[in-house]
Amino acid sequence: MFDSLADRMKEDDKREVNTTEKMIRWVVVAVVSVVLFGGLYFGVRLLE
Repeated sequence: MFDSLADRMKEDDKREVNTTEKMIRWVVVAVVSVVLFGGLYFGVRLLE
Protein backbone atom coordinates (compact mmCIF):
# COMPACT_ATOMS: atom_id res chain seq x y z
CA MET A 1 0.00 0.00 0.00
CA PHE A 2 2.71 2.50 0.97
CA ASP A 3 5.97 2.73 -0.97
CA SER A 4 9.22 3.18 0.88
CA LEU A 5 11.23 6.31 0.20
CA ALA A 6 13.88 4.31 -1.66
CA ASP A 7 11.26 2.76 -3.93
CA ARG A 8 9.77 6.16 -4.61
CA MET A 9 13.18 7.65 -5.47
CA LYS A 10 13.93 4.78 -7.88
CA GLU A 11 10.60 5.34 -9.59
CA ASP A 12 11.22 9.10 -9.89
CA ASP A 13 14.67 8.49 -11.39
CA LYS A 14 13.13 6.33 -14.12
CA ARG A 15 10.72 9.13 -15.07
CA GLU A 16 13.40 11.84 -15.16
CA VAL A 17 13.71 13.49 -18.57
CA ASN A 18 16.96 15.01 -19.78
CA THR A 19 17.24 18.61 -20.98
CA THR A 20 17.52 17.69 -24.66
CA GLU A 21 14.22 15.85 -24.55
CA LYS A 22 12.58 18.78 -22.73
CA MET A 23 13.82 21.23 -25.36
CA ILE A 24 12.59 19.01 -28.20
CA ARG A 25 9.15 18.84 -26.57
CA TRP A 26 8.97 22.63 -26.20
CA VAL A 27 10.04 23.17 -29.81
CA VAL A 28 7.42 20.70 -31.04
CA VAL A 29 4.74 22.38 -28.93
CA ALA A 30 5.74 25.81 -30.26
CA VAL A 31 5.72 24.66 -33.90
CA VAL A 32 2.34 22.94 -33.56
CA SER A 33 0.91 26.05 -31.87
CA VAL A 34 2.17 28.38 -34.59
CA VAL A 35 0.84 26.11 -37.35
CA LEU A 36 -2.53 25.69 -35.65
CA PHE A 37 -3.15 29.34 -34.81
CA GLY A 38 -1.59 30.52 -38.08
CA GLY A 39 -3.94 28.22 -39.97
CA LEU A 40 -6.93 29.51 -38.05
CA TYR A 41 -5.86 33.12 -38.61
CA PHE A 42 -5.42 32.71 -42.35
CA GLY A 43 -8.58 30.64 -42.59
CA VAL A 44 -10.61 33.44 -41.03
CA ARG A 45 -8.93 36.02 -43.29
CA LEU A 46 -9.83 33.98 -46.36
CA LEU A 47 -13.49 33.96 -45.32
CA GLU A 48 -13.63 37.76 -45.32
